[in-house]
Amino acid sequence: MIKPRTMPGVMELLPREQIALQRMLDVIRRNYERFGFLPVETPAIELSEVLLTKTGGETERQVYFVQSTGALDKAGEGVPELALRFDLTVPLARYVAEHEHDLAFPFRRYQIQRVYRGERAQRGRFREFYQADIDVIGKDGLSIRFDAELPAVIHAIFTELAIGPFTIQLNNRKLMRGFLAGLGIADAQQQALVLREVDKLDKRGAEAVRVTLTGDAFGLAGEVVDRLLEFVRIRSHGHDDALAKLAALGDGDETFTAGVAELREVLAMVRALGVPESAYAINLSIARGLDYYTGTVFETTLNEHPQIGSICSGGRYENLASNYTKSKLPGVGISIGVTRLFWQLREAGLIDQADSSVQVLVGLLDEARLHDNLQIARELRAAGINAEVQLDARKLKAQMQYADRAGIRFVALVGDDEAARAVVAIKDMRRGAQFEVARGELASALRVEIEQSRAMRSGDPA
Repeated sequence: MIKPRTMPGVMELLPREQIALQRMLDVIRRNYERFGFLPVETPAIELSEVLLTKTGGETERQVYFVQSTGALDKAGEGVPELALRFDLTVPLARYVAEHEHDLAFPFRRYQIQRVYRGERAQRGRFREFYQADIDVIGKDGLSIRFDAELPAVIHAIFTELAIGPFTIQLNNRKLMRGFLAGLGIADAQQQALVLREVDKLDKRGAEAVRVTLTGDAFGLAGEVVDRLLEFVRIRSHGHDDALAKLAALGDGDETFTAGVAELREVLAMVRALGVPESAYAINLSIARGLDYYTGTVFETTLNEHPQIGSICSGGRYENLASNYTKSKLPGVGISIGVTRLFWQLREAGLIDQADSSVQVLVGLLDEARLHDNLQIARELRAAGINAEVQLDARKLKAQMQYADRAGIRFVALVGDDEAARAVVAIKDMRRGAQFEVARGELASALRVEIEQSRAMRSGDPA
């Protein structure tokens, strides 16, 4: 007999945890749509030649290739034809290039799907996980104002999830590249490598980054690294402080000046969009590890749980689909690693098991009342209330234990006495209280209870 077990690197949840995850996904989806983003889904399996356009070793080592059992005997040497997507960005690039003439630009898309990576098995790292992305893609050009809209989306989502205070940290890679050029680091490839190390500052600490940059791999002079580390330690506290710190940076080359101007414009728009200044800041160490970011970059962290790391990140890129089309398609986007976020929040005690999606259990006290109970359930469902019926008469205690374990808030009961008086007894499992309502008012009374419950826990992330 085969032992039932899941492979390492996947998250499999019990029903009440799955409901909590689903509600998180619902909040994200609802807010994406509120800001005018349109849904897109792409296949989990793509042509390998499409996925592997992001060259550079690391990606290729994490790709899961796909092969049917029928093709195994015919397989020759070389890369299999098909592979599982490892993110949603490359499929988006292919999608936009393929449907370019059918889309309206700027194209605003959201996508919430699973992706697959051959991650080394460890806590909090997943081989299969949900990503929730939004991107705005322009044709030939895209206003910097779209960059500023994304922090407003981030703020709306994490405010509704109510997982504690958070900060949307902003930077601009033009500003960073211009500053590096002023330090004498002018080669684009070396700049990209230095920015990757700088991006690790909050994780590894300043001394570790300093050792790496002055070591054999980079060979930068100590005074150059000291100036760089002093620069990337710059953080703001409030809108006016952010503008003052940008003004204090002084002059630089054309790239540096453009980066400062873009960041200043983004900050002004973020404020105009209603994001409170306590929720955003400049952080000049944010660089994002992916080299295709060219301008604004974002990272969002929980103030009281910095160990969780970034819970939402992204940025501006110059040409999304250069591998698939000659058209210039600049864009800006963000991604929420939902599975990892949910796992981290659960580990930190910020998410509890959710109540069941079943709102009412119609208990069965007597087999003779089964048809009446089925009618009660039909009426509740017609009123928009999710109802389950006990189809076997069991001891009342057993039915209550079932409802409690399943997370069902209300149990509706009709015995001989209740039937004679045309009432229904309602047991509120959360409060441990019991009350009666007239049979004809059951649905409306429960709707009031359910809405009151929703209002009271409107800030509950589950």
